Amino acid sequence: MRSSNAPTYTLVSHALCPYVQRVAIALAEKGIAFERRYIDLADKPAWFDAISPLGKVPLLLVDDHTGGGPKAVFESAVICEFLEDVGAGPALHPAAPLERALHRSWIEFGSTILADLWHFETAADATTYEAKRASLKKKFGRVEAQFGEGPLFSGAQMSLVDAVFAPIFRYFDVFDALAPTGVFEQMPKLRAWRRALFLRPSVTGAVLPDYNVRLQAFLVKHDAYLLRLTREAVQ
Repeated sequence: MRSSNAPTYTLVSHALCPYVQRVAIALAEKGIAFERRYIDLADKPAWFDAISPLGKVPLLLVDDHTGGGPKAVFESAVICEFLEDVGAGPALHPAAPLERALHRSWIEFGSTILADLWHFETAADATTYEAKRASLKKKFGRVEAQFGEGPLFSGAQMSLVDAVFAPIFRYFDVFDALAPTGVFEQMPKLRAWRRALFLRPSVTGAVLPDYNVRLQAFLVKHDAYLLRLTREAVQ
């Protein structure tokens, strides 16, 4: 039973945001109960603008019952570090300082992959699409080269690095169903990592059931080159 003095958590979310997903995964892995509140970033409610200095999600609203109402913690990396500091549930960072620093480094590397993914999925022409595909393959190749025995980034123990890469891999479930990208063709370790991550309830439950439909609608809205490849394959 939850103590009446225990903090309560609300994760302010957008249905497609990968940064929201990493926080949702961390909360679930730690067994921290939380509510989710979805917003439309194209039509932000006034209450959100009032509490989000950067106008972005995720926000974690934390009510520690000390008065003044919930406090808004923003930026996914900061939120995940806060959850580690809280001490609830299993640790998602290694205990050793050097290993912890290496994990944080790969988390940052994952964020650069997300930046490339944005340009990849919204690419409107073959040149941009192929350039970003090459960049993604190169970056994923670096991860493949240093990946251990698995099944997860740190063996059997879930980590925040896993929480960062799971939303990245989720994109390719949709992309490759439309038009195979070939990004992971020569990366057996990453393909196995993807499979292991999507066996975890924290990962599968990090998005709404209609995530794939929403992402495809996003691609249509941006007239993504990927959809043209799909039409060409059908013809």
